[in-house]
Amino acid sequence: MRLNDIKTQLGYKALVMPNDQAGFTAAYTSDLLSDVMGNAPDDSVLITIQGHKNTVAVASLVGIQAIILCNKRSAPDDMQEAAIKEGVAIFSTTDDQFTASCKIGGLLGGR
Repeated sequence: MRLNDIKTQLGYKALVMPNDQAGFTAAYTSDLLSDVMGNAPDDSVLITIQGHKNTVAVASLVGIQAIILCNKRSAPDDMQEAAIKEGVAIFSTTDDQFTASCKIGGLLGGR
C-alpha cells in the first residue's frame, strides 16, 4: 500500500506527507512509545493519539512510514517540523484507534 491510499481511500487528513508514494506493509496501534520501539514492524504505520515530537523520533528510529493521529488529535508545529526533517508522514482522523486500525487492516487486506 502507498501512503497516498490513506488519504484517498480513507479520507484521512494529511498534515505532513514528504513522500505520498512511500509504501507500508503493516500497522501497529499503541500509545506507549516504549512498546512501539520494541514491537512495531519496519515499513508500518503507527496508529496512536500521541501527538508530540517524541512520537516522530520513535517512528524514525523504528522505520515507521507514517503516524495516524486519532480522535481529532492534531500535530503541533514542532511535531510537524520533526516529521518533515525525518521524512515521516502524519495523518489526522476523527476515527478512534479501533476504527482506524480496522480501516488500515482493510487496506492491507486483513493482514
